[in-house]
Amino acid sequence: MPKVVVNTCYGGFSLSPDALERYKKYSQREKLEYGYTDDPKFRSDPHLVQVVLEMGDMAGGRVAQLGIADVPDDVTDFIIQEYDGKEWVAEAHRTWCAS
Repeated sequence: MPKVVVNTCYGGFSLSPDALERYKKYSQREKLEYGYTDDPKFRSDPHLVQVVLEMGDMAGGRVAQLGIADVPDDVTDFIIQEYDGKEWVAEAHRTWCAS
C-alpha cells in the first residue's frame, strides 16, 4: 500500500529545517527546493515517509502538521488536493473548466 505525506491542518505543506536535512541525508540529494510541492512522486518518496514517521510532529514546518495517507494498491494514478492548505489524496480523474 503506497504511503503519501500530506498536510493535515490548514496552512500548507512544508518541512521543518531538521526534517529537510534528514531527508537530504537519506535520499543522498544535495539540492532540494524547499517549499510547497504537491508532486505525488515526491510525497510518496520512501525517504520522505521515513522522515515523517521518525520525526512525527517535528517534521512539519511552521504552519504544517504532516501525516501519512495510505493509498490502496489498486489506485495507480492519484493526486494531492487541498483546501486552504489542508490536504488529502484523491484518485486522479479528468476535469474541465471554461476558457
